[in-house]
Amino acid sequence: MRAVKIGGKLRRLRQDRRLNQAQMAAELGISPSYLNLLESNQRPVTVNVLLRLAERFQVELGSLGGEDDARLTAELMEAMSDPLFDRAEVKGSDVKEVVSTLPAIGRALLAAYQACRGGYRPPSAEAFEAGEGPVMLPSEEVTAFLQERLNYFPGLEEAASNLWQEHHLGLHTLNQDLVRVLAERFAVDVEIAPAASMPGLLRNFNVMTRRLSISEMLPAPSRTFQLAHQIAFLGYRREIEAAVSRGKFTFPESDALARSAMANYFAAAVMLPYERFIAAAKQTRYDITVLQHRFGVSFEQVCHRLTTLRRPGAEGVPFHLIRVDIAGNISKRFSASGIHIARFGAACPRWNVYDAFTTPGMLRVQVSRMPDGGSYFCIARTIEAPARAASRGGLPSRMGQLAVGLGCALPFARELVYADGLSLDDPQIVTPIGVTCRTCPRTDCSDRALPSLSQKLEIDENRRGLSTYAVTD
Repeated sequence: MRAVKIGGKLRRLRQDRRLNQAQMAAELGISPSYLNLLESNQRPVTVNVLLRLAERFQVELGSLGGEDDARLTAELMEAMSDPLFDRAEVKGSDVKEVVSTLPAIGRALLAAYQACRGGYRPPSAEAFEAGEGPVMLPSEEVTAFLQERLNYFPGLEEAASNLWQEHHLGLHTLNQDLVRVLAERFAVDVEIAPAASMPGLLRNFNVMTRRLSISEMLPAPSRTFQLAHQIAFLGYRREIEAAVSRGKFTFPESDALARSAMANYFAAAVMLPYERFIAAAKQTRYDITVLQHRFGVSFEQVCHRLTTLRRPGAEGVPFHLIRVDIAGNISKRFSASGIHIARFGAACPRWNVYDAFTTPGMLRVQVSRMPDGGSYFCIARTIEAPARAASRGGLPSRMGQLAVGLGCALPFARELVYADGLSLDDPQIVTPIGVTCRTCPRTDCSDRALPSLSQKLEIDENRRGLSTYAVTD
């Protein structure tokens, strides 16, 4: 373990316990003057002090680490890149200082910005009763909820395992088996309905008639997924509610969206059972194509399930996942690799997830490096959204409506079959990337679309750099 600076967290912990510096110093076996230096970040906290904190105050060491601070710093930097703050001239060092010394203030600033960005307005009592709540994005709350829990929910994993054991499911007969479970256990009839009878719908469950209709336009893996999703709500609502209750969401819409996310998690755990899937992933060296065929699932389903393999003692490679549309909008994001993915707007255009649109259906490989030195190995490919397929009918439609990117920190790359034959330490194959243009400090980027927050914008009418906003010497 390395020494870290946690002055703000240490001071907040002491204040929450209503202790003065002398009292807390006595508990930790250090002098009050040394504690004062720790709280002001003039000294790093050593391993011995961290262990004493865990022993005396029942603090999880993980909560004192730098990962949360790094994420908060990146998110604040992204928020400060909004033109709204241009005149404030906030620097990266200012943000790091706030996160280091006053993390609660940093989180409050981020929440205030998110509320402002969403057009927040405190509703009156009458408006609230009428259902006119604040305008926010519940999806952001749910994404943060998944990130905080590393996208791993042991209660739902156990529930999926129980379903397999209690109903003797088979991997190659899973669709028929789930139809049987719905009929025998829940008295639900399943029909594959004509697209014309379900305009704009992929799945519809009629509570009165106990009939589950699934659009004929969905491919086989998506049909199986929808069956498992419905079983989650019919038979495992208690486990779903238990998982969602840990979210402490602000808005009822967030709770509803989180419940749907947990049902999706359960469905993935049913289709790709943990022990069998992680064994296959390691044996094939994370070959997504082989895993698709072995388990009868889609490319995106494999990628998404790979991000959930965080069972203690049986972990897989820590992946990040991003899904974007051709306009750059991010509709799905999660990071266990350490890479920061933009929350507002599009990510860096140099990410290979955007290059995937130029070669529909072809898998793209990229070795990339962030401005902070973090290096990543990423793969990306286009997919066709089930909703697009279901609504298209006989009309022609372009391929590659969405692109999915999956990646890991570079030290894990050799565990992936896609890294074979690549000289990962060759700087010539490394692509410099950032989070977004506004937060990226790179001055030599020809793809820069906006000025950088960390550089003073200077326009020379007699010179033209790599882009309008590139800083020239």
